[in-house]
Amino acid sequence: MTLQRPIRALLLEGIHPGARDVLAAEGVSVTLMDKSPPKADLPKLVKEYDVLGIRSKTQLTKDVLDAATDLIAIGAFCIGTNQIDLVKANANGVPVFNAPLSNTRSVAELIIAEVVMLSRQLGDRSREVHLGQWNKRAVGCREIRGKTLGIVGYGHIGSQVGVLAEAMGMRVAFYDIATRLPMGNNKPAPSLADLLGQSDFVTLHVPATAQTRHMIGASEIAQMRSGSYLLNASRGDVVVIDQLAGALQSGHLAGAAVDVYPEEPEANGTGFVSDLQNLNNVILTPHIGGSTEEAQEAIGREVSTALAKFLTSGTTSSAVNFPHVDQPLLHGKHRILNVHRNVPGVMSDITRIISDQKANIFGQVLVTDPAIGYLVMDLDQEVSSEVCGQIATLPTSIRTRRLEDR
Repeated sequence: MTLQRPIRALLLEGIHPGARDVLAAEGVSVTLMDKSPPKADLPKLVKEYDVLGIRSKTQLTKDVLDAATDLIAIGAFCIGTNQIDLVKANANGVPVFNAPLSNTRSVAELIIAEVVMLSRQLGDRSREVHLGQWNKRAVGCREIRGKTLGIVGYGHIGSQVGVLAEAMGMRVAFYDIATRLPMGNNKPAPSLADLLGQSDFVTLHVPATAQTRHMIGASEIAQMRSGSYLLNASRGDVVVIDQLAGALQSGHLAGAAVDVYPEEPEANGTGFVSDLQNLNNVILTPHIGGSTEEAQEAIGREVSTALAKFLTSGTTSSAVNFPHVDQPLLHGKHRILNVHRNVPGVMSDITRIISDQKANIFGQVLVTDPAIGYLVMDLDQEVSSEVCGQIATLPTSIRTRRLEDR
């Protein structure tokens, strides 16, 4: 299908150029920016584009989304989507696509590296040598072979961590609120408390939800083994930072590795402050779990491919906030995509329009959620323009597009 007019896409925060190539191949005009503009400038900027691509720093709030009057799709070139008002995007008829798979390996490798670093106190030894201090010691330094790694959240990343840890000779337990298929000899734990109590290392891989906010605080840390380690590369508000710092200062925990924080700078630079700074055997990294060239290229292609499929066929099967449709294209027909409020009578109005135009429907899918309905309909070319125009004028319609056959 070809688009009715050139689609304009803005990709912020240094998204990999591979994303531009995928979209440009479909005739999309793509603008790349290395950074996100200041918050005050964002609403004015987004007015000029149909598609937005962001990473973790750009905040697409209600005000920004309402300003983006031409916006038809958003690409989150990362795993998380908590920087986007998903409810508002849904109400505006805008699907959001993310990359749940592409940085899995990069994050998993970082966790395994940090497990070894913590167990050998490598961060402290490296810093000391840089400062001219020679402190050769074995006290408190151990192999990870035979130790137990506890994984909280056994999704794409957590399960990959388990596979790598087992290959290193570790025992692996995991806890997840959903039933998960164990990989290799990884074993499920009956409860979070059970997992915390049996693990030498605990690594967190959960999404940002009301249920996971502050899920690891003083009481949970107290359930961990004395001398164990905590790693967090999931979301910044999963761990209560000052309570983690207290457990490290008291010696209950022997170390920690943290890649995400409750509040993170909007851009690179100096001035970041955390209660975890200057503590022994604590590895602090600036949200780089997925920051490898391989991951960024894969993310760029994964999200841009999903965007391209939506733009050219209306496919929303990988959207995180939208009814899922994946309807095969019909050669020689025009496709109408309509997002409408999910209220009674909509389909009666659309059926009336089709009947009045003496149109013949060759394919139709309607999927709804509590707020909206998403209709994908294939019609004869001769009547598609008039039908699309009349559907768009219905008071229940939010967004309506027509795709022409190549």
